[in-house]
Amino acid sequence: MKSEIHPEYYTEATVTCSCGSTFITGATQPELRVEICSSCHPFFTGEQRIVDTEGRVERLRRRYNLQ
Repeated sequence: MKSEIHPEYYTEATVTCSCGSTFITGATQPELRVEICSSCHPFFTGEQRIVDTEGRVERLRRRYNLQ
C-alpha cells in the first residue's frame, strides 16, 4: 500500500443529531452532524412523522380530500 494516501481515523468522533442527541463513534472526521439518528428515527421510535417539503403533503390531502 502507498503511504500517506489514507485519511486520518478518529476513534472518538462526536456525532450530533438535529434532535439534540450526541454519541461517540469512529470516523474519518472529528465531528459529524446528522439529521436523523436512532433516537429520533421513526423505525426505532415507533412513531410516524411526515416530513413536509414546501406544503406538498397538504396539497395532496386537499386534492384527494384526505383527513
